Amino acid sequence: MSDPLDRPARPTPGRVWLVGAGPGAADLITLRGARILGEAEVVLYDALVTPDILALCPAATLISVGKRSGQRSMAQTLINQQLVDCAFRYDRVARLKGGDPMLFGRADEEMRALEEANIPFEIVPGITTAFAAAASIKQPLTKRGIARNVAFFTSTTGRGEPHDVALPGCDTLIQYMGGQEAIDTARRLIEHGKSPNTPVVAIENVSRDDERIIRLSLAEMVHGLPTGEGPVLVMIGEALRVRSDT
Repeated sequence: MSDPLDRPARPTPGRVWLVGAGPGAADLITLRGARILGEAEVVLYDALVTPDILALCPAATLISVGKRSGQRSMAQTLINQQLVDCAFRYDRVARLKGGDPMLFGRADEEMRALEEANIPFEIVPGITTAFAAAASIKQPLTKRGIARNVAFFTSTTGRGEPHDVALPGCDTLIQYMGGQEAIDTARRLIEHGKSPNTPVVAIENVSRDDERIIRLSLAEMVHGLPTGEGPVLVMIGEALRVRSDT
């Protein structure tokens, strides 16, 4: 395949769309997201974007700019520069992100780069993984009399950021990219008074054909999660306790 940046740069940029791919299943992307991908000339996509989603952009040049926690990946500054470079060579550029672009998607850095280069852009929201996970296990994240608030958080930090970030104090906790951080999360929550019997649901590859659901307690999570290589979402709280049939 030819280098997508081989075509000459122009003085006037095209338009960029930051598109949420949703949690993984191709039929969970929004209609607007699918339409933008179908019209895009070039798509810069993350590592968690599935082949089924990429099939929605048959006419586009595909550029992998994947980032995975704990693995060597392209620096964000390089992604920003490549996004800007593409905008000055193509009319319709899609930056395709897993889940929703505005939640743990590094959208702020990319929007700043586009703004500094005076490149017009739009945001196309996507279904974030937590909502797809709750739908998969058929349990709401809020529950009358038990859980009135929800917090999304991640323990993944950037260069120069403190690693011992305070955990949120909400009824239901949703940890993104939580597989490698499970032991530390469980230990810290118990130390801060959370019951060891608190239910935990860890879901690997949410919404995909190889989705895997693991139910355990906070005390059991102190010993880690028996997951594979796929992305893991960890949900913690009494709202996740299995409902009784009686």
